[in-house]
Amino acid sequence: MLSYVIRRLLIGALTLLLITFAIYGLIRFMPGDPTVFALEQMDPGRALNKQEIERMREQFGLNDQVHVAYFKWLSNVARLDLGRSISRKQPVSRLIRERIAPTLTISLTSLVLAYLLSIPLGLYATVRNGKTDERAFSLFLYMLYSFPAFVAALFLQIIFAVKLGWLPLFGMVSDDYAHMSTLDKSWDLFRHALLPVICYTYGGLAMESRFIRSNMMEVMKQDYIRTARAKGVSPLRIVVHHAFRNTLIPFVTLLGLTLPSLLSGSVILEQIFSWPGMGRLFFESIRERDYPTIMGLTLIFSLLTLVAQLLADMLYAIVDPRVRYS
Repeated sequence: MLSYVIRRLLIGALTLLLITFAIYGLIRFMPGDPTVFALEQMDPGRALNKQEIERMREQFGLNDQVHVAYFKWLSNVARLDLGRSISRKQPVSRLIRERIAPTLTISLTSLVLAYLLSIPLGLYATVRNGKTDERAFSLFLYMLYSFPAFVAALFLQIIFAVKLGWLPLFGMVSDDYAHMSTLDKSWDLFRHALLPVICYTYGGLAMESRFIRSNMMEVMKQDYIRTARAKGVSPLRIVVHHAFRNTLIPFVTLLGLTLPSLLSGSVILEQIFSWPGMGRLFFESIRERDYPTIMGLTLIFSLLTLVAQLLADMLYAIVDPRVRYS
């Protein structure tokens, strides 16, 4: 087990190097100069000074060749220094530290909800296979899975925030949040997070419910299921105890695949809801050509994805005792 984990960590480190080098090369060739944007942001009415632009380019290593600049960034990362944001004039590590909690709040809540709800829904669809309600339910899940989250976000904002006025339109907390009691703060955060969490959750919920149903239908055709039926085992015990255990193995693989989609989805949804998370920071950093912040966020996103995949692989041994890492 230990040798397996060490091997996976080494492969993960190599993958991180390749990802960060590819992203660094791509962003350096994007049109636009981050120093020009930063100076225009500081004082929009002031004429740009070429000497000041050149000084900033030298300060942030923008005159270096791509591979030289990348290895300078990499050596700083090895010393736990993610650099300094060009447009915000703050350490990138501080910017990410301030934004990681809002992103994890809605992405992990969505992940837990999707997994908890998809299991009973998938089992229900299996038990009711071929019935009218199951066909209607499967069609509904298919429609949910096909519906883009950013379109759903706009519809939900129009209905629940603009038309009905039940929920806030955007933001994470209200303006008077600091003066609220603890209970009111929790309620205020819940009201602001409800629509983003719904948009994050419904696609994964539909996919995982359909995944469980399709796997369960294959398992229910196996000989040992027919044998259990012949012995008079109750239908509920066959589904839950015998069939679902074998569906758990491929279901666990989805855990490592779901997190990257949640993080990539956060770039658009956090921008729509003005949610102050890493996705919104990533979107703004690309617009501002803020290379150090883009690289810092790329590193964190990639790291979280690789860790999730490693955890998913390690869970195999828990759900399937036949798996041996040796």
